[in-house]
Amino acid sequence: MQKQIDAFIDSHKEEMLEDLKTLVRINSVRGEEKPGKPYGEGPAEVLAAAQKMIAGYGFSAKNYDNYVVTGDFNDKEKQLDILAHLDVVPVTEDWTVTQPFEPVIVDGKIYGRGTADDKGPAIAALYAMRAVKECGVSLSKNVRLILGSDEECGSSDLDHYYGIEQEAPMTFTPDADFPVINIEKGRLAKSFTASFEGERAACGSVLALHGGDKVNVVPANAWACVAGVSMEDVQAAIAEDASGVKFTAETKEAGIQITAKGLAGHASTPEVGKNAICALLALLGKLPLGDDAQNNALKAVAELFPYGDLCGRALGVEMEDEISGRITVNLGVLDFDGISLKGTFDSRVPICGDDGNVTAVITSKMREKGLTMEAGAMTPPHHVPAESELVQTLLASYEKYSGIKGEPRAIGGGTYVHDLERGVAFGCMSDEVDNHMHGDDEFMLVDVLVMSAKIFADAICRLCR
Repeated sequence: MQKQIDAFIDSHKEEMLEDLKTLVRINSVRGEEKPGKPYGEGPAEVLAAAQKMIAGYGFSAKNYDNYVVTGDFNDKEKQLDILAHLDVVPVTEDWTVTQPFEPVIVDGKIYGRGTADDKGPAIAALYAMRAVKECGVSLSKNVRLILGSDEECGSSDLDHYYGIEQEAPMTFTPDADFPVINIEKGRLAKSFTASFEGERAACGSVLALHGGDKVNVVPANAWACVAGVSMEDVQAAIAEDASGVKFTAETKEAGIQITAKGLAGHASTPEVGKNAICALLALLGKLPLGDDAQNNALKAVAELFPYGDLCGRALGVEMEDEISGRITVNLGVLDFDGISLKGTFDSRVPICGDDGNVTAVITSKMREKGLTMEAGAMTPPHHVPAESELVQTLLASYEKYSGIKGEPRAIGGGTYVHDLERGVAFGCMSDEVDNHMHGDDEFMLVDVLVMSAKIFADAICRLCR
């Protein structure tokens, strides 16, 4: 039967690509809320188009108030949900192969916004279900395709859906990488503040500092303005720096402006970047600054987030476990104007971490330094055991078609299933191919799309027959 299913998918490749083009042509970036359209015109339009496809291929289709649409294989006991999304991130005018919402196929790649994230994988899942159905395979349990429309802006679509429906015994989302991601670290992203009264030091003052724009990005740029120190002191500190961050200094009317140029990276993998804020704070610590509350607050931040400390050692939360790896910490944003200070950090927490040994510890450390961290619990880690039926079955289907030995993976980022107890990420990307996801000229390899549909069909048959 599997040969018949594979042949069906191969013979319907062009039709599958045309259905994908139909979805890609719809600009489904989240827009202004309208009556009955919580995410605006585009997301509602793409959900309607998908619902029409689902119903057209003989599945029971349902629209949940323009938050998600679903398609059921049969009316039997719930077993497997496949969770994908049809909303996309905004676009620029810098595409070169085609325009973002004008899909084309060039050299075995289909280009267009959403081809990789996540309209292509959604179509692969739909065609997997269609192949199983039209080849006459009888399933003893149901598989449901769930297509959301707010993954890129917080997944409130799932809050709505799971406020109505129960989670299936098994769920996977084709919105990540092969083979299987079964562990997603927890996340603690918090702001901290300080405010000041009293006179500044007579000499050696940091007047202002700014670095970073987003908490989940290693900041590549930062600057500070200092007064009461000489250019010779600044240049000497720059000459001693060994961070690899590039510093420049320029005399301004208020004082000397020091600019730091580092290297951006994602907060879940801070080792790939060079944190300009942390390097700048370390540099300021080498200057002859006066003893006042403002300078001391910046010194405290430097002590809690020293350059190169990516695992929270100074914060007292360094930890690691065998299956999910070590904790990571990134100071992503810092603003200081001499009157107040505000910073934001992002930590990705392994399974061994919780609010007791992470959140409470960092809160206490900051309090000791005169800083106040905002309250609130961390997003806990997500873990589906590697030995579970779901993970082992998906690995078997992947290995069958890829010819590659599959091992479950842990990541620092979060996927569409992070808040589901029994959900994992499964396909459709790989580390070897840069699909330009969220970037210009996003694409999906046609062969990978076809292979993914076969893998999903095989998994459906294994899990639901």
